[in-house]
Amino acid sequence: MIVTVFRTRLNPGVDAEYGPTAQRMSELARNVPGYVSHKGFIAEDGERVTIVEFESEEALDRWRIDPEHRGAKKRGFESFYSEFKFQICSVIRERVWSSAARQGHSK
Repeated sequence: MIVTVFRTRLNPGVDAEYGPTAQRMSELARNVPGYVSHKGFIAEDGERVTIVEFESEEALDRWRIDPEHRGAKKRGFESFYSEFKFQICSVIRERVWSSAARQGHSK
C-alpha cells in the first residue's frame, strides 16, 4: 500500500475555481486501476490535507502521469496554492479495528 499525504493552502479568492477542479480530480482518481481511497480534511487554520491510498507504486505512477491530473497540478502551482507539500509513504504495518464487527459476534 502506498499513501500520499497532500498538504496545501489556497490563495485567497480561488475557492469557486478550485472546488470543481478538486471534484474532477476525485472522480479521475477513483478510476485509476489500483486506487484504494482518498479523503480530504480542512484544519481550523485553513490548511487542507488529502490522504490518498493506492495498492502499489505502479498505481500511483498511473495517477501521477495522467494528462488531466498533470494539467490540474500545473494550474494548482500557478494559481490555486500559496503552499504545497506532499509525502509519498509505504505502509509498513496496518491494523484495522471496528466495533461494528463485534456487534454481530456474541460470546
